[in-house]
Amino acid sequence: MKFQNPQKLKDIATILNCEYVGNDDFPVLGMNEIHVVRKGDIVFVDHPKYYDKALQSQATVILINKEVECPKGKALLVSDDPFSDFNKLTNHFNPFIAARAVIADSAKIGTHTILQPNVFVGNNVTIGNNCVIHSNVSIYDNTVIGNNVTIHAGSVLGSDAFYYKNRPDGFDKLVSGGNVVIEDNVDLGSLCTIDRGVTASTTIGEGSKLDNQVHVGHDTVIGKRCLIASQVGIAGCVLIEDSVTIWGQVGITSGVTIGEKAIISAQSGVSKSLPGHKSYFGTPADDFRKKYKELASIRLIPDIIEKLDKLS
Repeated sequence: MKFQNPQKLKDIATILNCEYVGNDDFPVLGMNEIHVVRKGDIVFVDHPKYYDKALQSQATVILINKEVECPKGKALLVSDDPFSDFNKLTNHFNPFIAARAVIADSAKIGTHTILQPNVFVGNNVTIGNNCVIHSNVSIYDNTVIGNNVTIHAGSVLGSDAFYYKNRPDGFDKLVSGGNVVIEDNVDLGSLCTIDRGVTASTTIGEGSKLDNQVHVGHDTVIGKRCLIASQVGIAGCVLIEDSVTIWGQVGITSGVTIGEKAIISAQSGVSKSLPGHKSYFGTPADDFRKKYKELASIRLIPDIIEKLDKLS
């Protein structure tokens, strides 16, 4: 999430009422979660296990719960609770504003775009030309939809990321300040749910087609011309490259990459990154032919045991 105007380190520290290490006027351009952080961003870290990852990331301001040696060219914000203070910054720079109508006044809708009854369009939403949005679709704030997009009934774009911190008194939610981007010529089936990014964009690439009841987690990026069948569940921070085919009821864990033109067969479970230009099957998903050979071998086990029993 980029700030509308560049901020200064001292001003950010004032908002959080925290100590800082660095020049008062050190520039702060935005804030992002560790998976999508860029130069000029704030990133938060609250566990020693991840200090080095945050300090060595592209972020130039690290919101941290211990004063450590600050890398050259960077600054620190020292907080008792970086998780809560990151939420405070999200609420400050991207506050929730209740829409006063079914279609918010700030929404921009292109020519020849059709909105069927009971569609909700939130604040600062942009919808391109020649789109069809069917009934009971909910489009949350700041969503960007390109041209020639079809979204079927009951789909939800921009709901909060599933991102929590486990505290002694319960789960603490990380406030979502990102958005959803749907590029040109995308089709979304009925009852799809596309979570917005924590601080960046959850993106569905140009020409991709999603069947009914597909879930896409926060900050996931789906490439161009992908085909995703019904009941696929994709966790957050997944990168799916161009022309990938994913068949029904596949589950994909967070933080993995699916290579270009990969094919994943139905009911597979993806727990690690998969290179492109190959077919995969099973749980954990592996090379299609290899997995079927394994299954064929397993079927032979009873016969092998019977033969061994006879020999003994």
